[in-house]
Amino acid sequence: MGAEPGEDDYVYDEVRDEWISAREAAAAPRPVKGVRDAVGNLLSDGDSVTLVKDLKVKGANQTLKRGALIKSIRLTDDDQEIDCRCEGIKGLVLRAEFVRKV
Repeated sequence: MGAEPGEDDYVYDEVRDEWISAREAAAAPRPVKGVRDAVGNLLSDGDSVTLVKDLKVKGANQTLKRGALIKSIRLTDDDQEIDCRCEGIKGLVLRAEFVRKV
C-alpha cells in the first residue's frame, strides 16, 4: 500500500541542486514535457512551423530553404523530432531545433 512520505525522508532535487523533504517533492509541480522548437515554444499536432536554417534532405537531392512554411506537423515518440510533409517529399522527419512555430 502507498505510504505517505515521512518527515525523515529526503530526495535530491536536480533542478534546485539540493536535498529536499519527500513531502515537499511530492507537492512540487512537475515540469511540462513536450516538443519545443528552436526558441522554446511548445509544439503540438497540427501546428505550422517555419525553418530557421537551410536543410539538405537526404535521398531527395533537394534543399529546404530557411523560412519555408510547413503546415500540419505531427509529433512523434521522440521529443526532438516532428513528422511533416513538404512539397515533393513524403515521410519527412525534422529535428525540432531547426523549426520555429508560426
